[in-house]
This record gives sequence, C-alpha cells and structure tokens, in this order.
Amino acid sequence: MSNNLGVIKLTLHNELVGYLIGFQNGKNILVFADEFKGNNHRSTFSLITHPAFPNSTKLMQKPWVKNQRLHPILSNLLPEGVLREFITQRLKVHIDNEFHIFSYLGEDLPGAIVAIPLTPEEVPDTLLSFISEDTGPNAKIIRFDTVSPERKFSLAGVQMKFSMREQDGRYNISNDSSLGNWIIKTPSTIHKDVPVNEYSAMTLASLAGVDIPEIRLVDLDKLDNLPQINLPAEKSAFAIKRFDRSENGRIHMEDFAQVLVKYPDEKYNSANYERIGRILYEFSGDALTDVQQFARRLLVNILLANGDAHLKNWSLLYADKVTPRLSPAYDIVTTRVYINGERNFALNLGKSKEWYKTSYLNFQLWAEKSGIPWRAIKPHLDDVMDKAKTLWPTAIKDLPMNEEHKAELIEHWGNLHKDFRL
Repeated sequence: MSNNLGVIKLTLHNELVGYLIGFQNGKNILVFADEFKGNNHRSTFSLITHPAFPNSTKLMQKPWVKNQRLHPILSNLLPEGVLREFITQRLKVHIDNEFHIFSYLGEDLPGAIVAIPLTPEEVPDTLLSFISEDTGPNAKIIRFDTVSPERKFSLAGVQMKFSMREQDGRYNISNDSSLGNWIIKTPSTIHKDVPVNEYSAMTLASLAGVDIPEIRLVDLDKLDNLPQINLPAEKSAFAIKRFDRSENGRIHMEDFAQVLVKYPDEKYNSANYERIGRILYEFSGDALTDVQQFARRLLVNILLANGDAHLKNWSLLYADKVTPRLSPAYDIVTTRVYINGERNFALNLGKSKEWYKTSYLNFQLWAEKSGIPWRAIKPHLDDVMDKAKTLWPTAIKDLPMNEEHKAELIEHWGNLHKDFRL
C-alpha cells in the first residue's frame, strides 16, 4: 500500500508550477517543473520563489519532501477547525490527511493556485522517471477517489465560512465552474454576535484609514445551498468581498505563515511584527505605502481590542501576478469581548505584547527594528488617533455591535496608555 501514490498537477495563472506526489503512507513530494524554476519572469508562487528573493532558484532545485502535512505554502491553503472537520467527514479520511484534502479542494483554493489530480495516463514521462528513482519500479500510480460532484472550495482559518457567489441579492454555493466572489461567515455556535462584531470593527477600522474590502451583513434567509449545519438564533451572516477574485479570474495571494514557511499551529509564536515590517519594506512593490498601512492597522487592532492579528491574518497580494503588495485588511474582530481578561497582541510589537502598556515608544522601536524611518510612520499613527477620537464615538452608536460588547470596547478605550486613550 505504501507504494501506491497519487499525483496532483499545480498551475498558477495557467503556468505549470510542478507536481505534488502523495503516498498512501502520508509522505508527499513537491517537484517543481523545469520550465517554471528556469523562468525569471514566472508568476510568483510564493515570495520565497520570487527571483528577487535570496536563493529562490536554489530552493526549488530539490524536491520539497514532507510527511502527513503538506509543505507550509500548501498546507496553509487548507481550512482549519470546523470547516476541515466538516470536509474530512464527507471524504471519510483522517483530518491530517492533507494530500487527500488538497486533491479534493484544489480547484478552488485561496489565491490563484489550481491543483488537479491526474489519472495514471496523464502523468508525464519525466515525472514517471523521477518516481521510479525515488520509490523503485513497483510504485503504482492511482487517482485518489473524490466524492460528490458539488462545488468544493477551501478557505483558510478556523471559523465556519463559505465561498459564495452573489446574484440579485442572494448568495449561492454554486455547483458549476464559477468561483465564489464573497466569503460568508455564518454565526458562531460558541461566541455570541460575531458577524455584527466583525462588521462593526471593520467599519471602525475603515473610518481610521484602514484599507478594507467591501463588507455587508446578509440575512441568513438569503443564503442558498448551505449544508446542514447548526446555527444559533441570529439573523445575519458577515459577508466580505473576496480580493483574490475578480471579473478576470483569480488573483494570487499568500498569508504570512506561507511567506515565513510556518504551519498554521505556529501562527502565534514563530515571528513578530518587526519581521513582517522588514519583509514589506524590503520586497513590497510600494514599500513605504504598505508599511505605513501596516502600522496604521497595528494601532487600530490595539484600539479595537483585536488580539487575533496572527501570521495568517496578514497577507501579500500579487495583483500583477509577480509583485507583492500588502492585501486589504480582514478578520478584524473585537476579541476581548469573548476572552475574559484578554490584554495581549497576537505577536510581539516593539518589545511589548500588552495593549495597555503600549505607547508611541513601542511603535518607534518597531520601526527602528524593521528598518523603517520613524518620521514616515508617526504621522500615520497621529492620523489614526485623530480619526478615532473624532469619528468613532458617534459611529459606534449606530453600528450593529451587541450593546454589551460596545460598552466593553468603550471601557477598553479608557484603559489604554495615555498616548492612545480615547
């Protein structure tokens, strides 16, 4: 059985990236195609494969070999939590069998990578030679079984969410080849009023100059073809327009767990905000604009008591297929109302992880450690404070956030360091 294997072809904007080989014992191998790694004008698969990234060509010369979990760049494309449980129950496979999950969801992944399982007849001769060298002549190529023809999609993260297409005010998980252009987050069975919390927090963030996609609250009765899932007695889902989809098709993106080659379970403890800042400042196509926006969001997360801005909640977007830019913001939620006594960032910021002790001095230290001129950052933090003090007290009154949650957020504003107190 261990010699039985499946093969998945990976493409990006119709360019062949390579092949993923998966054995039934859990071993998997990513082999890059010669035409991809030899092309200095290739689309960006990940920042670490960008021609300008140190040793990018060398990184792709040898196959990437992993066991059970896929390489982090691919593993991070798969759901976590309840959505993964839901999918693996339908597939009747183990929750850690990432190759099988990937083969099932590969036609609608986050970003622009497309993964198509191959039949034995479709596997190219060059790959057959590689497989024979690696496994011996007795390896048998099979096509792993898939189930049910309905539309399949993958969205990273732990929350139950769906990729849906909007038409005439209704949202549908389609059964055809059309891609979803909205992410719909249904109400949580664990935490109260999450959709209205996220809608309100994202709205306040936008008022403070944070770049966000279009967002909406959608009545649950306007969602079609939802699977049978338990939902609380709440009337709205949160909808956010997908920035990795457009009328012209897919736009590639990757989160910073992928950029830093970390698995999802390392998203809280394997990096800090200085490292993200350095990468943005060195590699972004508009470095100054992106680090200024990044700093703005860091402060807004403090003001909104969002303790969940981990590596997977920051992404690069490749709108021109090659050049990285900071993506619009997403997953901004006032988490403090759900976590009793919460007072920390997800990652370290200028030697601090505590909201109530963080000051301009910590941001200055963050800028210096990131190699970013403080004079380019300070005015943007000042602007956030000016907008928050001017706009938020009135705006929050009309937002749909739970009234108890509003009161907790307002209390939070009064407990911040004097530099950031509202």
